[in-house]
Amino acid sequence: QVRLVESGGGLVQAGGSLRLSCAASGQFGNNGMGWFRQAPGKEREFVAAITWFNGKQYANSVRGRFTISRDNARNTMDLQMNSLKPEDTAVYYCAARKSPAITTGNPWDYWGQGTQVTVST
Repeated sequence: QVRLVESGGGLVQAGGSLRLSCAASGQFGNNGMGWFRQAPGKEREFVAAITWFNGKQYANSVRGRFTISRDNARNTMDLQMNSLKPEDTAVYYCAARKSPAITTGNPWDYWGQGTQVTVST
């Protein structure tokens, strides 16, 4: 099993920055990792993903503003979020796959508990 724990959410003004972190433990190795988010009343959506070898994918809505990274030695993953907008407000979830590959769709096999990001106007 894999356990994922997010940290770093909070309240920020529009135009500001936040950095989210995800720590993985358990039977974790070269798993694909990613971030998803869910706003109130909306479905969960893909934000960004990264492979062991640093291959990356981004949602169009965050490309150029968000940067995903990972530290394979520490089994951690970060999401640097800049130029935040009110529409970025959501619960952000760390996710991992059993596969080393990443995808914008399913399946993602392991999930964190989520961290709230709120962007005020």
